[in-house]
Parts: sequence; C-alpha cells; structure tokens
Amino acid sequence: MAPPLEPMGDEQQQLQAEQEVVAGEEENKDAEWCYHWPVFRFDRAPRRLYHFRQQFRAGESPSGNFLKGVKWSPDGSCFLTSSDDNTLRLFHLPEDAFTDRAECTAAEIDGPDSYVSGLIVGEAETVYDYCWFPYMAASDPATCVFASTTRDHPIHLWDASSGQLRCTYRAYDAMDEITAALSVSFNTSGSKLFAGYNKFLRVFDVHRPGREFQQHSLLKGNDGPSGIVSSIAFSPTHTGMLAIGSYSQTTAIYSEDNMELLYVLHGQLGGVTQVLFSKDGNYLYTGGRKDPYILCWDIRNTIGIVYQLYRSSEHTNQRISFDIEPCGRHLGSGGEDGLVHIYDLQTGEWAASFQAASDTVNGFSFHPSLPMAASSSGNRRFDLLDNVEEKLSLSGDENCASVWSFSGSLEMGQDAAITDEALASGDITHEPAEGLLHSPHRREGENIQLVAWIELLVCSMITLGFCREASSFHNLRYGTDYC
Repeated sequence: MAPPLEPMGDEQQQLQAEQEVVAGEEENKDAEWCYHWPVFRFDRAPRRLYHFRQQFRAGESPSGNFLKGVKWSPDGSCFLTSSDDNTLRLFHLPEDAFTDRAECTAAEIDGPDSYVSGLIVGEAETVYDYCWFPYMAASDPATCVFASTTRDHPIHLWDASSGQLRCTYRAYDAMDEITAALSVSFNTSGSKLFAGYNKFLRVFDVHRPGREFQQHSLLKGNDGPSGIVSSIAFSPTHTGMLAIGSYSQTTAIYSEDNMELLYVLHGQLGGVTQVLFSKDGNYLYTGGRKDPYILCWDIRNTIGIVYQLYRSSEHTNQRISFDIEPCGRHLGSGGEDGLVHIYDLQTGEWAASFQAASDTVNGFSFHPSLPMAASSSGNRRFDLLDNVEEKLSLSGDENCASVWSFSGSLEMGQDAAITDEALASGDITHEPAEGLLHSPHRREGENIQLVAWIELLVCSMITLGFCREASSFHNLRYGTDYC
C-alpha cells in the first residue's frame, strides 16, 4: 500500500505544471503584443499631435535660432532635437500618445507649445552630429545615453535621464591637438563608436572612454572617399557592413571587421550628407547637399542606380534628413518647400505628401513602433541693412518641431490589425498584413506574412545575443572625464 502522502505530492506537481503552462501562455501573449509593427496609411493627411516653437525662439534674437534635425530614441519614448543655439533638447512622448492617440485634439500652430522639453543639453560650439545608443530603453537608465560631436571638442556621451556628461572620447591629430569628429554612429551591437573625420575614420571602444582608438585611413590610392566623412550607417541585419558618405560626392561601403573597402558609389551631384540602409540591408539610400534626388543603390549589384526620389533641396546647403518607416515600405523626406514627400520603396514612385511647415523641413523621423513621425523646420535668416531696426517675425509653422499622427494599424500575430479608428469606436477590424515585409522590393509570389515572421524571429534571436553589451554601460565612470 502506497503511503498517503504520495497522492498529495502528485496533485501538487500537477498543479504546479498547470501554473507553469498558464504562465507560459501569458508570456507568449505578452510577447505577441510586444512585437508589433505600425502600418502607415498615407492616403489620409496626418494630424499635428504636438507642436513646439516658442522654446526655440527665446533670447534677444528670436529669429536667429533655427532647428537642424530631429531623431526618435530607439524605444520611442522620446525624441531629440538639435538647433543652431548649440543646444540639444529632449522631449518625452506623453502617455496619451500610446493609449488615447485617436482622442487627442490637434495642436494649434499659433498657440503655446504642447509641453516643455524634459532635458536641455548645452554644447559650447556648433553641434555637428548626434546619435542614440542603439539599445536605449527608458526602463534601463544605464542605456539611456546619446553621443554628440561639436566643433573643437571631443565626442561627448550624455546621460538622457539626468543630462550629465558620462564620458568623452578624444581624438588627436599629428600635432597632438584635439580634433573634432564630423559624424558619429554606434555599430549595431553598441560596443563601438565610429567617428568620421577628414579622410579618416576613428573607432572607439564604448566601454573604454578616453584617447584610445583605432584609426583607419579611407584614402588608399585612387579608391575610397577623399573628403570629410559626413555620415555613417550600419546594415541593420548584422551583416558587418557599414556605409560612409563624404563631401567628395562619393559613398563607400566597408566591412566592419577589417575595414576592407567593398564598393565605391558615384553619382551624387553634391556632397553626400546622409546614408541609410533599407530594413532588409540589401539597399542603400543616399542624399546630398544641393542635390534634389535621393539615390537608391542595390548593394548586391552596384553597377547602376535603381531609382531616384525627388525632394526640393537643390537651392540650400542645409542637411535635409530622410527616414524609412519601421515596416521598410515607405521613405519620407522634407525639403525647402515645407512639404514632406512619401515614396513607395517597392516601386520608387511618389505615394503622398503633406505640408509640415512654411520653411525648410530639414528633419523627418518615423516613430519606431507607432504610426507617428516627428519633423523639424527652420533655416538661417539674415536681416537686411535697410530694416535693421525691424525684427523679423516668424509664423507659427516656421522654425518649429511637430509630432504627427498617421492613420494606420498595429500588425500582430494571426493577422490581427488594430486601427486608430477601431480603437476610437471600440471595434476591431481584420486586415491582411500587407505592411509586414521588411524588404522594399518583394519578389512576386512570396508569402508576405511568412517571410516577415521569419525575419522577425531571426532578428530577435540576433538582438538577444547582443543585448548583453548594454549592461556594460554600468561600468562607465561619471564626472571624471570632462574636456
């Protein structure tokens, strides 16, 4: 006869197993909600959800300052702006943007600012470039950092939570003097910080601030870019390729491991100001100064240009940035005419446009997980000698930053599509997951959903392998490495 306590043990084991199964189902359910992609609808004009202008017009000369760009954080909790007053401002996204976006009223361009920036970082000189740590998450303060480079100063790593200077990365020239980087970018793993200089690329170990770096000469014979490195971009598929744009009207693609030169692309009319890989890493988009076209290159066959995307930028020396939405299907770019043009990357054809400002839209960035985008506008203005006593007056949609809400849906597992309209009315509609595919050039007959989920699974596995790099930020020293 079996002891009386054995049935009780079996019941406890069975109960524990059932609880583990339920917990596993809840985790899977949460995971489905975590991995979703925003699908944008550009057949409807976006709503201006938030608007900021007064914070950029303070001082003795309100018309003297202007914005230079805007970038969302990787987790989408905030965005960073750069302006001509040598200041970086961080704006946190309100909670209603995540929950009740459809019920929010449109912002007025002539009214007060929607809210005040949560953080202001003042640099001593002109800000050349800035970038977010790729694994930045508001829930982990150690990863809440961004890098900036300014004239005659080393690269600064700023704490996005407190505004304190974490550390600096210093490069020296042949005269043992500090030389400023013209462009900065983290690699895909976040372990290295790449900085562009005149004919040189210097690589810093993120976990070892100071003056230790690896230097690579880009001018080798007649190959490679011969001018200032203006932009750096890494392939998002962890293939180890990086693209470098220079003011010599050339773009070069290197292997990150040994900095071997793979391709050199010619065709930009002006100096290259931005390079950006497609979401699948097979295509590269480049834009130039005083060049009205964004060029699309197939890095698997770089003989010619795939297509050109027009934007109004042929009469300005400003850097006008563009961005690709998270699904990888559309590209958006501003211009001198104040319009934001949206292009379909599968066909290279114009899809839509909307008026974002009355002056030059120099920055446009899509939100990483919501059907939203941020824009910045402004340009330098000069007072005429005949009207010295009269101050320039700006309208509400000049020299401003705005957050736009697009009609769209959040695509999740089992073809579920939750639209903004459905959230507002309480109804949920089901639509095909047409926007899930990362590749801007889909082959005919491909199963869109299957390819998308395979890509998502592979990227998630790769990402989990690199997430441990973020924890090393806890080892950075505070306050001892100021310039």
